[in-house]
Amino acid sequence: MSKLIGIMSMSLDGYVADANDGVAEVFDWYFNSGDVEINSGGADAMTFKVSEPSAEHIRSLTSELGAVLTGRRTFEVARGWGGNHAWGPAFVLTHQVPPGWPRPDSTVNFVTDGVESAVRQAKEAAAGKSVGVHGADTIQQLLNAGLLDELSIDLAAILLGDGVRLFDHLTGAPAVLGNPTVVSGIGVTHLRYPLRNED
Repeated sequence: MSKLIGIMSMSLDGYVADANDGVAEVFDWYFNSGDVEINSGGADAMTFKVSEPSAEHIRSLTSELGAVLTGRRTFEVARGWGGNHAWGPAFVLTHQVPPGWPRPDSTVNFVTDGVESAVRQAKEAAAGKSVGVHGADTIQQLLNAGLLDELSIDLAAILLGDGVRLFDHLTGAPAVLGNPTVVSGIGVTHLRYPLRNED
């Protein structure tokens, strides 16, 4: 059965981006934490240089994914992933389709009729695999709606002090999480928490 996995790199003090939407500090471990090279795939492919534990974590997580669900802000910051996200078809929650989109030969789709529709479409596209969820606002919406199954947090060894918080607007707090799996990398700790629904 397809799971929804919130996937974000975050500073130790809870920020996923700085005050100007910059992500260089929380993503630095992808490029400067080891000698194992991983090609990110997709139209805007990058080469990551990570430690062996981080490489195993990335490979394991991304092999589970068949689609991605994200918000408009993440889509803009990522420049639309060149039209094709590495994790499969991308579904962007938005109020309005941006000018120039959709594009021919692109697997980026825009959903203007709400989060439940976006979840349904992403799960269908994932064809039984999991859906990776990106973006602080999108993850918060899914948490608040009780739709997220798991959190995969890459905890970067940095304190930002200000910026975009991952868990800023939770309405259902406290949210009870299951026991995490923990992978220690260099400059990052990978945490995967199942969400527990308390009835």
